[in-house]
Amino acid sequence: MVQGLYIFDTAIGPCGLAWSEHGLTGAALPEPTAEATLVRLKRRRPHAEVRDPPAFILQAAGRIRALTRGEAVDLSDIPLDQDGCSELERQVWNITHAIPFGQTLTYGDIARRLGDVSLSRAVGQALGANPIPIIVPCHRVVAADGKTGGFSAPGGVSTKLKLRNIERAATSREPLLFGDLPLEVRRG
Repeated sequence: MVQGLYIFDTAIGPCGLAWSEHGLTGAALPEPTAEATLVRLKRRRPHAEVRDPPAFILQAAGRIRALTRGEAVDLSDIPLDQDGCSELERQVWNITHAIPFGQTLTYGDIARRLGDVSLSRAVGQALGANPIPIIVPCHRVVAADGKTGGFSAPGGVSTKLKLRNIERAATSREPLLFGDLPLEVRRG
């Protein structure tokens, strides 16, 4: 199976994408350097190599660049290769993949869509294992009380707040990165 890696610059730093012939297998949010972003991607995909990206990867990178500039873009049609993940992870990631730009859901909302609100903790665990942040926008999933919840990507919760700030998807009166006040309070 051909596996490729592509690193590209965005408004928030160097991001990366990994793919197979079946779709996107991973994404990396910015590390301090492009080299560090590549190392992070290679850690999970040791057999993948930097390659000229296919058209769908170039399109995905272009949309991620636009999103990091604050443009409302739809990433939900980017094909995902979820080979090797559990059925619960697949379901959680597919629900999350469909959350529109600037909107949020709670962990409980996703659990209810799965048919059992008691799965909220499992939803959080599945999102913590999400290998495709931004494309599977786990930054758009928040706690029931409107607080940010966790974020396992580089930079942790501050990166989550930065992405939510870019999308103006404030879900509480918590201060946002850069000191901006929320334009409105939205509940997913």
